[in-house]
Amino acid sequence: MRVVTRRTGLSADLLRAWERRHAVVKPSRSENGHRLYSDLDIERLRLLYRVTVGGRGIGQVAVLPTEALAALARQDESAESSAKPHLARKQERVQSAALAPSQSAVDCLDECLRTIERLDATALAAALRRAAISLHGAEFLDSLVVPLLERVGTGWHQGTLPPVHGHFARAVLRRTLDNAVADANSPSAKARVVVATPVGELHEFDALLAALSAAVEGWRVTYLGTNLPAEHIAKAAGLTKARAVAVSVEYRAIDPALGDEFRRLRRALPKRVALVVVGSASSSYSAALDKIGVIRPVDLADFRSHLRTLMTVRTRGRSQEA
Repeated sequence: MRVVTRRTGLSADLLRAWERRHAVVKPSRSENGHRLYSDLDIERLRLLYRVTVGGRGIGQVAVLPTEALAALARQDESAESSAKPHLARKQERVQSAALAPSQSAVDCLDECLRTIERLDATALAAALRRAAISLHGAEFLDSLVVPLLERVGTGWHQGTLPPVHGHFARAVLRRTLDNAVADANSPSAKARVVVATPVGELHEFDALLAALSAAVEGWRVTYLGTNLPAEHIAKAAGLTKARAVAVSVEYRAIDPALGDEFRRLRRALPKRVALVVVGSASSSYSAALDKIGVIRPVDLADFRSHLRTLMTVRTRGRSQEA
């Protein structure tokens, strides 16, 4: 796994998610259960990483043969070579940041974990505010907030972190994300997205992460909160003239009623409005979601990639109308 991540640029977590949700490669297994990747597997993964960095969602390209992926990569390279130098340098900085967290992000994560151990709300809030200012929006999410939530959740479930510390950390993070969404939200943004959780879903961290991701990408976010019927979400999308609706699901137990709720929401929304389902439990509903044409990002980076694509389509559409 270490060799593959080094040669492809993918993190181990993202690679496992791609294998589990999209079957991008099918490595063999050693006698002790370790994955064994061939050179062809590594080349395919390298190409998948390359074309998704170019702005495509993994769900769009996972089914393509390796030859088609190579052709897309060549197209991207040709387009990049003709781009202006400063744009190329900007893309290089973004890609480099995506490969590994900066030392600043690592330091912030360590500081936050220490303040949680002390139950120091003031220090934790201050550390998160400093990180929100010093880190790029995507890095703040991917390299600090998400790992922090994962560390808290793992410690909570394994018993290495007392429950009171878990509740404490999530309460402070909840306030921080709320404030970060408000700070990043631009009233003048043209592209609008509604973010909520469906009926029965009371967990909202994935929804807040999606809201902040959208705000960072330049979307105007209307955050509705949790446990909302499809009709209410659709009405909000209509009133705000939203281009997309993002709903999150974190509770992993499959609820058949929730599949029906997704179908009602898709029917209630105009076809031009994209429906995106995010969250750690979205894969549990993959069969139902794929049938109704819902976008199901693999992670926050993939979600942001889809948002950029949607914004590009919107911009092109307005240009053609003009």
